[in-house]
Amino acid sequence: MSDPTFPLATSSWDEKEYAAIDRVVKSGFFSMGKEVAAFEKLFAEQLGAPYAVMSNSGSSANLLFVAALRYHSRFRLSPGDEVIVPAVSWSTTYSPLYQYGLRLKFVDIDLDTLNFDLDQLEAAVSDRTKAILAVNLLGNPNDFDRIAAIIGGRDIILLEDNCESLGATFNGRQAGTFGLAGSYSAFFSHHISTMEGGVTVTHDEELFHIMLSLRAHGWTRNLPNPNHVTGAKGDDPFEEAFRFVLPGYNLRPLEMSGAIGLEQMAKLPMIVDNRRKNAALFKQVMTGFQQIRTQRETGESSWFGFSMILEPDCGVSRRELVNCFSRHGIEARPIVAGNFAKNEVVTRYMDHEIHAGLPNAELADSNGLFIGNHHYPLDQPMERLRLALNEAFGRS
Repeated sequence: MSDPTFPLATSSWDEKEYAAIDRVVKSGFFSMGKEVAAFEKLFAEQLGAPYAVMSNSGSSANLLFVAALRYHSRFRLSPGDEVIVPAVSWSTTYSPLYQYGLRLKFVDIDLDTLNFDLDQLEAAVSDRTKAILAVNLLGNPNDFDRIAAIIGGRDIILLEDNCESLGATFNGRQAGTFGLAGSYSAFFSHHISTMEGGVTVTHDEELFHIMLSLRAHGWTRNLPNPNHVTGAKGDDPFEEAFRFVLPGYNLRPLEMSGAIGLEQMAKLPMIVDNRRKNAALFKQVMTGFQQIRTQRETGESSWFGFSMILEPDCGVSRRELVNCFSRHGIEARPIVAGNFAKNEVVTRYMDHEIHAGLPNAELADSNGLFIGNHHYPLDQPMERLRLALNEAFGRS
């Protein structure tokens, strides 16, 4: 439908975001500067993380921490090292690992939480495992107490892809801050939107400094003096401005993104609160449809969206349900990228293995979908959802 009654995503911008854009336009300064720095400071404070690095996307946020771990003095990932990943996530969870020569070990998901099957994760850890990349899917944090117990005293780095789960908490702590580094996305459909944008947080100052250099060409210009990359910086700013010390990128965000982000972060508590209230409405609707498995919350989810996995014997196919939703103006998508391990990019290019099969990821891939959540109340759209489900299952 061109104008769905229950869309997948909507804008949470108002006059404040447009005023922020106008402020940047009138300043005449558009590249990364004081607005981005202010956003990074606010983001770190609200998330309870010492350091935050804004980039031009959540995908770049993942790339930054993977790249930085090639050059860290202690927490280093080298080509051939094994990194355990869940089988259901987005492409740019995995691509940076491949690009830095790491070996991916795919582990199945739990059909209820949609995160790691923690028993399978525990069994998958080997003497070769150097890192675990936990993905907090659709707003739902992992059980980080159990993951910490699995790691135990072993020298294994915990990383988080938290791009879909800003505002989620586990034991009162923000998801994305449990690992050595965590990524966030500010794409249009995510909890906050700078339209395109991402953030990487860390509690490690050396990793922070490496990411500052890698984000901007691998130069020293944005590093403090002293720093963990070069030690002291040179006294001549003319020479130092074009001193390249790491093989970097240009992942810098625009000033407009930083300015918009400041306004969006002010709205984040409201956004998460309303998404949680909408989740309660969704759960009420779904109590009448036991043939559909929905996501079980771990800690406090920030509810990116609402997943549904049809039981194989429920009598309704996913295609039939999607078509029914479409007739009712309800947009739906697959659960993230489904079972990513089956994709051609993995089988053709990525050094990988699959631990003990991926039956749950396959079921989510073939029988799963999700619908959107929003920053405003969804009372009427949820009634529309109830009507659509009744129609799909032949109820009057």
